[in-house]
Amino acid sequence: MLRDKVYAVLSQVEKPARYIGNEWNIIRKSWDDAAVKMVFAYPDTYEIGMSHLGLQILYGLINSREDFLMERVFAPWVDMEEKMRRLGIPLFSLESFRPVKDFDVVGFTLQYELNYTNILNMLDLAGIPIKSSDRGDEDPLVVAGGPCAFNPEPLSSFFDFFLIGDAEEALLEILELLKESKLSQNGRLDREQFLKKVSEVEGVYVPRFYSFEYNPDGTVRDFSSEIPSHRVIKRVVRNFDNVYFPTRPLVPITEVIHDRMMVEAARGCVRGCRFCQAGVIYRPVREKSKDNLIKQAEELARSTGHGEISLVSLNTADYSSINDLALELSKRLENRRISISLPSLRVDRFSVDLARAVQRVRKSTLTFAPEAGTQRLRDVINKGVSEEDLWEAVSAAFEAGWDRIKLYFMIGLPTETEEDIDGIVRLSRGVLELGRKIRGKDAGRVKVTVSVSSFVPKSHTPLQWAAQDRIEVLKEKQDYLKRNLRGKGLVFNWHDAQQSFLEAVLAKGNRETGKVIFSAWLKGCKFDSWAEFFDFDKWKTAFEEQGYDPFSYVNFPWKTDAVLPWDHIDTGVSKKFLIREYERALKEIPTESCMGGRCAGCGLCPALEVYPEIRGGD
Repeated sequence: MLRDKVYAVLSQVEKPARYIGNEWNIIRKSWDDAAVKMVFAYPDTYEIGMSHLGLQILYGLINSREDFLMERVFAPWVDMEEKMRRLGIPLFSLESFRPVKDFDVVGFTLQYELNYTNILNMLDLAGIPIKSSDRGDEDPLVVAGGPCAFNPEPLSSFFDFFLIGDAEEALLEILELLKESKLSQNGRLDREQFLKKVSEVEGVYVPRFYSFEYNPDGTVRDFSSEIPSHRVIKRVVRNFDNVYFPTRPLVPITEVIHDRMMVEAARGCVRGCRFCQAGVIYRPVREKSKDNLIKQAEELARSTGHGEISLVSLNTADYSSINDLALELSKRLENRRISISLPSLRVDRFSVDLARAVQRVRKSTLTFAPEAGTQRLRDVINKGVSEEDLWEAVSAAFEAGWDRIKLYFMIGLPTETEEDIDGIVRLSRGVLELGRKIRGKDAGRVKVTVSVSSFVPKSHTPLQWAAQDRIEVLKEKQDYLKRNLRGKGLVFNWHDAQQSFLEAVLAKGNRETGKVIFSAWLKGCKFDSWAEFFDFDKWKTAFEEQGYDPFSYVNFPWKTDAVLPWDHIDTGVSKKFLIREYERALKEIPTESCMGGRCAGCGLCPALEVYPEIRGGD
């Protein structure tokens, strides 16, 4: 049995718990009783994938159907991969130890561009043809969803189809359609016929029905489609308060990145930060009711044993009754010694009341995201917060007893100057000094961690036309910050500039980029998000072999009248609005958010007939 082969090598690999399943709340279903069998594939390690809320949601949702089955697979670490290849062990699922190629559907989530080579590696380990055009009726359908699917073109030759947008309703429709197709073919799959049918499902993009023409410089000139509606409209879950949510999630038996319970307080964001892809693709904002969230949190506490719960959304502090929710949850959960954590916070939404509500059991590090060092640059990116907001927020935190603060900034933003970089230093040191002053006798315990990422232009955002700083320029800025953010109480973290460059190339790529990804994988590239495995020289060789100039592709601004590789993917937000926001960014003009019933005019609500759902006060 395959299980026996796997167990025989576990003593020889790092973290064998990655490969055995057996988690609390694991679901094992009868293989023979399931009409459709799907495996959820996360293209990174177990401890990263098991921290992904989307996995937990879809795992519980699909397995709640008697006729469907979902299992899981993660990218094996290099030591396990070596054993698998040497001993002929195919990529297998954790629930039943069945080969991944035996499933009807292999569904990847696309969370990060630097995981792309891992996808190819997993398909190869599974014995599934890497390119969609090489697969036959006997092979699984290989599909993808997630935020990176909003520019599907770099991976279009590897996937049979993509699901664009919210998956809870659409995935059930797709699996139901597959069930019907198999029944009509006596249990077999007519791949071509099914792909034609599934292309009619809202939110589904089938690359083989689209073709692209290119300019001499490699940019897209035009595209055409074999299907009537050439634009793919994203799926949006309406009545978000009633959408499925798992209250008996998988509880890992080994340490994972986010080892805690999660409740999704809201989906979407009203703010309109111009660099933020998530703020566009998850529009409109939809909240769950406070009573529903409290009920879900209490059920999670009973079924998991975790000591921490996180209120998850793009901007949890904007939840319409966040103070009441946090206080009520704290009261309900403190007898179980369960603490509440909040993700990265806007500095204009943190208050003393909120601080007191989340500190009742224990204090975790608070994270604030000013993003830029000056008000001018914050206006460029439409952050909508002031320096005064930052001082008030961190003062509230220090006065409430916090000693550890984390600040998020971004370098390389359009129009950035030396003054903006100096502003990061000034604000960071100012927070440290303020903390020491407020904490008094505990001043020595104050710690400020400054995390700085590099701007990566992403599809469907107002800054998608902007250039990314050259690698050497980003490194110069990082070196300056390293020199000036030293000393007791300060910790400086940064992201590798070469990795950020590659992320930008893949994020803005077209179908030709897929050839580079394939070439890089053949050269051994994998786990590109891991510093110990990232090999930029191999990627440069792959670009050269394919005649692809990545530097001219991302280090120069694009014209706003150019055809974009993702123009056929419709988020509901109009291109006209994005261009207007880009122009306002270059003029340093902020745009008001959609809070309080105001409309920024993005066009999504009338285009998709979906509207914000503000339920926190229900």
